[in-house]
Amino acid sequence: MALDGPLASDEIFTEQGVKFVIDKKLFEDAKPISIDFIESAMGAGFLLKSALNAGAGGDCCASSSGGCGSGCS
Repeated sequence: MALDGPLASDEIFTEQGVKFVIDKKLFEDAKPISIDFIESAMGAGFLLKSALNAGAGGDCCASSSGGCGSGCS
């Protein structure tokens, strides 16, 4: 995850009142996407769930404090 502005090739969606920008092709491959903010003993961050990581047994966690315990697939 990164802070960025939308491009013509991006899809914009809102999750829990927060606007997200993602490449349209990636969005089509990954949807549905859910994003939650979590806090755990390992730190706080965003937990991303999508069709791309549903079968991999893990979620993708983006955190500024070092991670949330599982890797991005």
